[in-house]
Amino acid sequence: MLDEEKAATQPKPVNDSSGNNSSSEHLSEAKSRSTFFDRFSEDLDPRYVYLPLLVCCLATGLTDGTLYNAYGTFVSMQTGNTVFVALGTSGQNNKPYGWARSLTSIGSFIVGCVTFSRFHALIGRGRQRRTVFISFLVQTIFVALAAGIIQGGLIDGRYPSRRDPSDVDFAELAPIALLSFQAAGQIVNSRGLGVAEVPTVVITTLLCDLVSDPNIFAPFAQNPKRNKRAIAFTLTLVGAIAGGFISKATGLVQNSLWLVAALKLAITVFWFFCGKEKKS
Repeated sequence: MLDEEKAATQPKPVNDSSGNNSSSEHLSEAKSRSTFFDRFSEDLDPRYVYLPLLVCCLATGLTDGTLYNAYGTFVSMQTGNTVFVALGTSGQNNKPYGWARSLTSIGSFIVGCVTFSRFHALIGRGRQRRTVFISFLVQTIFVALAAGIIQGGLIDGRYPSRRDPSDVDFAELAPIALLSFQAAGQIVNSRGLGVAEVPTVVITTLLCDLVSDPNIFAPFAQNPKRNKRAIAFTLTLVGAIAGGFISKATGLVQNSLWLVAALKLAITVFWFFCGKEKKS
């Protein structure tokens, strides 16, 4: 009888297997989240970071080849825009208020350079995965916005334009500003990634550095900087030719911009999957 009473008063073992399973699941989820966010803090493998910048050269050719034909200004190469602004002071622009388009492009490019450089300093290093991922995501959005403005008919997107040349539409400044701002991100990224030989938006210095290289005729594998410069120049040229042909074939401006947005999106995805730097 006493044995039965003791057995009744003793606490029964609790089966906490469900609790253990729940704790394991929470730990696994927390670990997965930690691994995902840690990935964005990694430095990228310097051997491959130049590849997306070469694609940016193609994108630069596409945008400038298209926008200059349509609106008489560049959005990446600001040397030409500076000349256009200077000519505008004596009323020698080819289009009415052409200087205003070029001035908008220059101003937006400057603001973009300041914004992207400060942004990089704020969130991390120039070769950090999250830095370039967010930067190119912003660039993609800005190009898509510019293409959407034209696609939506807010400004004339026909090529060649059927509007009276004397009819000035200042709404054209919106896509010019968006595209110039995002173009600044490319050259800031090239500096941050340590690939200054591929500035992505400047041809003059690129050509100078290419042809003045004392080892310009060295074997292919012995001069990687020369190789990058030569490919960058070629891709910029090909992009500009393609932009002209696309505009001419389709009679529309936005198609080239959608292609640029797709290229920028592909680069953004590339940064996520790009390998990390191996610590020695």
